[in-house]
Amino acid sequence: MTNYASIVPLIGGETIAMQNVLGKRPEYILSYEEFEANDKHLLEYYKNEVPYHLLKGDKLPDIKSVDIVNTVCPCAGLSSLSPTSNSESTTNDWMRTSAEYILGSVSPKVFWGENAPRLASKMGEPIVKDLRKIGQKHGYTFSIFKTKSLLHGLSQVRDRTFYFFWQGDKVPQLEYINRKHEKIEDAICDVKRNPDDPMNVLTNDAVPSQNPYYAYVLEKLNKTHRQFASSIDKTTNPLEWIYKNDSFVKAADWMRQKGFDKDADKCIRKHDKLQSGGNIMWHNIEVPKDHIGAFVGHRPTQLTHPWEDRFLTIRECLSLMKMPDDFILQGGRKNLNHICQNVPVTTAQDMAKQAVAFVEGRLDNQLWQQDYMSQDNRRECIISENSSVQLDEFMV
Repeated sequence: MTNYASIVPLIGGETIAMQNVLGKRPEYILSYEEFEANDKHLLEYYKNEVPYHLLKGDKLPDIKSVDIVNTVCPCAGLSSLSPTSNSESTTNDWMRTSAEYILGSVSPKVFWGENAPRLASKMGEPIVKDLRKIGQKHGYTFSIFKTKSLLHGLSQVRDRTFYFFWQGDKVPQLEYINRKHEKIEDAICDVKRNPDDPMNVLTNDAVPSQNPYYAYVLEKLNKTHRQFASSIDKTTNPLEWIYKNDSFVKAADWMRQKGFDKDADKCIRKHDKLQSGGNIMWHNIEVPKDHIGAFVGHRPTQLTHPWEDRFLTIRECLSLMKMPDDFILQGGRKNLNHICQNVPVTTAQDMAKQAVAFVEGRLDNQLWQQDYMSQDNRRECIISENSSVQLDEFMV
């Protein structure tokens, strides 16, 4: 029977995906002190029954080899959300460190993980080069698979790059995935509110319709929150609506009349900056429809319910990442960012299935005699060292 382990699982989306595919828990979980706070949610979910080992210096745990190891090493070093991201960021060292340890000490048939989309870009080339060298040193090929969660049936775009070390001298061509995505309003409304659920807590106690920008839009259109949500065809930010359909000057005048003087001043500053050719921070509440970009940053506290005039509960946030219905976010609100520092379970599950297929020999007819491959699931394109071919050309 195929078995697996995890290293730096963080809140656990990937590990739970592996569990869903194989029907069992990991043999053990490895991590570093720096990630204990993130890992604790998964450990508690497993009631601390899965062995947990922290890697410290030369003190290495006595562990058995497994077929597959998965990881969610931090992506801040390559994240577009980080103004200091670059290939030389020390955050990227976790990918190198974990790869060196897992390939050298555990020797699984597959070691795979998830990172930012920039891993598959020019910025990520030095890191990919380093990871390939580590793989070659230990007898592994290497591949990356760029995708977005929308293609895996989720209601968020969430561009990401998965990377794989394959034991041997061949690299498999992975299957392309393109499923119809669920609508985010359905995903949220499908979550049942249980008063006994400790996660049935709002992420933000404010009332969306009382937000000055949104209140202006609703009054101008003479609509309630529910009516506005029903009238839009995509996720809408009141700031962007005002900019495209009205004016910040008019909105500021209205805010002053209603006593929102500070917000009116900010509104005028936004107007002036845009008029001078500058840019502004567009973050504000968002009314969801069809799908969102990625459930990160401000969204856990600023995404409204599709119909009710409120923000989301923690359970609804966990559900958007497809975490189990009984999963508990330890620490509640103060750890909302841990939900975002995660891989949606459904997306990870598609990758886990491919790793298991390799181990069980079901990808043997899709192996290439080379040590590296890059695939773009969004364009269904295979990119080898010096060429790019479309899927139909490759199949011919």
